[in-house]
Amino acid sequence: MKIAIRLFVVFMLCLGANAQDFEQVDATIKFYPKSFDEVTELSEFITRDFKTDEEKLRAIYGWIINNVRYDPDEYDVFNYRFKNYRERNAKEEVTRKKIIQRTLQKGVAVCEGYAMLFEKLCELQGIHNYLVRGDVKTNFKDIGRPFQKIHMWNVAYINDHPFLFDPTWGAGKYNQKFIKEPSYYWYKTEPTQFIKSHYPDLVEDAFLEINVSKQTFAKFPLIIQKDMVVADVISPRYGVVSSVENPKAILFQLKTPAPKVISYSYDFGNKKRLVDFSIHDKLLTFEIKTRAGKNLIVYFNDAPALAYKVE
Repeated sequence: MKIAIRLFVVFMLCLGANAQDFEQVDATIKFYPKSFDEVTELSEFITRDFKTDEEKLRAIYGWIINNVRYDPDEYDVFNYRFKNYRERNAKEEVTRKKIIQRTLQKGVAVCEGYAMLFEKLCELQGIHNYLVRGDVKTNFKDIGRPFQKIHMWNVAYINDHPFLFDPTWGAGKYNQKFIKEPSYYWYKTEPTQFIKSHYPDLVEDAFLEINVSKQTFAKFPLIIQKDMVVADVISPRYGVVSSVENPKAILFQLKTPAPKVISYSYDFGNKKRLVDFSIHDKLLTFEIKTRAGKNLIVYFNDAPALAYKVE
């Protein structure tokens, strides 16, 4: 399950941690060894230093994102081929153990290593959790394509309430090489934020009040701005915009505060600043000139906010 190169989601990785103060937890794990021979060794450190499930989850996530780097070459290390389901089950369990150990010892992994190590540490701490396989939306090519199980993340429970975690994306970004940027944005991420870029194989693992189908997720534009969620995008609702239906201009209507500056670019070209835009009853409205066959990026205050394909 190769994680896609993130050209837009990277702008969300530098966001701050959750409201709760975890300064002591974050400081403590910095003194832990950078690698371990066995997962039980790291678990014993966590048991010694922390009492609550909340603190332990923070320590688990924090150690992983600070000490494991993403390396796509890890896909070539393990053999996933099998003759039948019985062999598959046996091989998967053996492979899982090897992936976890290699992640700990070498400090390299792909999404399986990050997620399986997180899962195992939660298990050793007695924290109810499970793995989630699913799709991710990170680039123009992901808009409108069929669902694919190309990524893995985690669900863990605190006081019987489920929370979403993605330690792979929390570790940094990959674009030809790994760039370490530890972030707690993907720690207990709100479901309405998570669904902008992640879709689980089983819809109930999205934990949304109103379920979104795989087909609808595929149609979403790339929603990059931190505070914006899917429900805020009124028009264009979907990420593929027809130049036939919008021959001259594309009408944008968004439930968001007006930025000081709105600009746009096609195919990563020069930004063009919009002069005319309005806001009424908290609905931001503006138009962008249509250019067929191009990829459109909308910027708020010079930061990418939304992205579409114009066909």
